[in-house]
Amino acid sequence: MTYFTKRYHPPGTSPGTLIQRDKERRTPLTILLTDYTDSEYSEQVLTRPEECAACLERETVTWIHVQGDAEPDTMRALGQVFGLHQLALEDVINAGQRPKLEDYKEQLFVVMAHPVIEADKSKVTIDQLSLFIGHNYVISFHSGEKDPFDLVRQRLSDHIGRIRSRGADYLVYALIDVVVDEGFPVLEWLGDEVEEIEDELLDSPTKNSLRRLHHLKRTLAILRRMLWPERDVLNSLVRGDSGLISDENMVYYRDCYDHTIQIMDLIETYRDMATGMLDLYLSSISYRLNEIMRMLTMLATIFIPLTFIVGVYGMNFGNEHNPWAMPELRWYYGYPLVWLVMIVMVAGMLIYFRRKKWL
Repeated sequence: MTYFTKRYHPPGTSPGTLIQRDKERRTPLTILLTDYTDSEYSEQVLTRPEECAACLERETVTWIHVQGDAEPDTMRALGQVFGLHQLALEDVINAGQRPKLEDYKEQLFVVMAHPVIEADKSKVTIDQLSLFIGHNYVISFHSGEKDPFDLVRQRLSDHIGRIRSRGADYLVYALIDVVVDEGFPVLEWLGDEVEEIEDELLDSPTKNSLRRLHHLKRTLAILRRMLWPERDVLNSLVRGDSGLISDENMVYYRDCYDHTIQIMDLIETYRDMATGMLDLYLSSISYRLNEIMRMLTMLATIFIPLTFIVGVYGMNFGNEHNPWAMPELRWYYGYPLVWLVMIVMVAGMLIYFRRKKWL
C-alpha cells in the first residue's frame, strides 16, 4: 500500500462521494454489536446496519465495530442511523488517511494509524482505525484483516477493571490505547533490524545490506508520516475542547499522549541511526577499497626490486673475453646467492613495513 500519493476518485468529484474499492483488494466485512452497562453485557453479529437503530433508545453504551473494507451501502446506512457526516464516511472508505480529529458538535470523528508487522516479519503495514464518538455510542472501523480489539472485548465480557462503568469515552480510550501501544512492538522489531544491519555493515557490507537499509529508511519515513499526527490528535482530546470526554477519564488520554511522544522519540532516534548507517556503509566500502589498494601496493613494492634483479641477470651478458660481461653468471654459487639476496631483501622490507605499521 502506498502512503505518500493516493488518488481516491477523479478530480472534480463531489465532496463526500463514496466510491467502491477495487474488489481484488477488499477485506471481507463483519459488523459486531456490543451493548453493555455496569451490570449487563450482550454481543451479536449484525447482518444489516439498520439493526443498530434499536440500541440508540436504550440507556446503555453501544459499540459497533466494523472490521474490513466498508462498502458504500453499509456506510450510507450507518450514516443515516447515527447521523454521520458524509466527508467522514468518505475518509473511512478511503483508508490511508492522515490521523486527525474532527468535531461535529454532537459527535467526534477520529482517525488513527495502526502499525502492524506482517506475519512473515518482512515489512510493516499501516491499517486505519476510524472512530465516531457519541454520548452513549462508539462506532469503530478497522481496515485490516484481523480484529485487534479481542482483548478489549474480553475485558468487557468478563467485567475486568472499570471499563464497563466509565462510559463511552473510556471505551474510546481503550481502543486508542491498543492502537497506540501497537507501535512499541513494531519499533522493537525495527530496532532489531537496525542492530543487525549495523553489525552487517561493520563486518561485511554488501548490496543486500544497502537494500535493507533503504527499506528500513522508507519504513521509518512512512511511520513518521502516519504516527506523528497522532500526537496532535491526542493533544486535542487532552485539552478537553469537546464535552464528550469526561474530566475523570482525561488522565488516561494523557497517558496515551505520553506513549505517542515515546514512540516519536524512538522513530526519530532510529531515523538518525539509519542516516548514520548510510554514512557507515560508504565509509566501510571506502575502507575495504583502501585496504585492497594498500595490500596491492605492498605487493608491488616488494616485487619491484626483485623484478629489477631478475631483469638485470636475465640479460645473460656472459662473454668471458668481454671486460663488461657479468662475472656473476659464472659463479659456482651464483644462483643460490641471488635467491638469498632476494629473500633477505623481502624480509628486510617486511620488517620495515611492520615497524612503520603499514602492515
